[in-house]
Amino acid sequence: MTTTTTTTVTTAPPEKHAPAAVADERPRTRRRGLAPGRRLPAARLTGPLLLLVLWAAASAAGRLDPGAVPAPWTVLETGARLWTDGTLTDDILTSLQRAGSGFAIGLTAGVLLALASGLTRTGEALIDGTVNLNRAIPTLGLIPLFILWLGIGETFKIAIIAIVVYIPIYLNTHAALSGIDHRFVELAEVQGLSKLAFIREIVVPGALPGFFVGLRLGVTGSWLGLVVLEQINATSGLGYLMFQAQNYGQSDVILVGLVVYGVFGLISDSVVRLIERRVLSWRRTLSN
Repeated sequence: MTTTTTTTVTTAPPEKHAPAAVADERPRTRRRGLAPGRRLPAARLTGPLLLLVLWAAASAAGRLDPGAVPAPWTVLETGARLWTDGTLTDDILTSLQRAGSGFAIGLTAGVLLALASGLTRTGEALIDGTVNLNRAIPTLGLIPLFILWLGIGETFKIAIIAIVVYIPIYLNTHAALSGIDHRFVELAEVQGLSKLAFIREIVVPGALPGFFVGLRLGVTGSWLGLVVLEQINATSGLGYLMFQAQNYGQSDVILVGLVVYGVFGLISDSVVRLIERRVLSWRRTLSN
């Protein structure tokens, strides 16, 4: 009798395959971004405040001649005195009126000329060369001629400020218009946009970045022109106040005028920057 022996083979469960790549447990170094980083609040005031601190420290240490560069607290006291007796208030209002009138005229002229020159070949032929010729002539060198034409009163001062303002606005706006990609023009033609719709949808958004650059330069130029013009046969204004202080050796009054000019310039530039960020909020730039 034959006995058959059956051998039972037990098969072990298949082992799980090890991962093809073992994760590196070493800490990864985070790549440093190339962007400037998050915008700090009121960061633009850091420089002026640091300059003020250095000025005060040098004055307190006796490193500055009080007759030439008075201490900040002396300038503050002089400004408060001029404000109390009404002198500074009247001069500020007069300067603001001159700068505002010239700026409004220059802004309007710069934008209209840039649109006429940037959107038509005829306008470019008639306007662009003339404006660049005007830019090549020092604007303050036109003062004697404008005095002969317009007299020594307020008109020539406003006209000079308008010229100082319109040139950078025109140049930057015209450059932005000329830099609009021609493919957008072709797209507008394919879509059948009218001339007005083309200007609204293509021209204005494309020209706004350059316009705001010119606007900032124009605002600064209005103050720079004003400080010179108010020292030419003027009877009021911050420039006149500084010119009179120069005759009497009052350096503290001169510094009061310079500080007021600087504050107005910083405020006006900050307002333009704020408007620019709101209007151009759709752009993603390094300043965002």
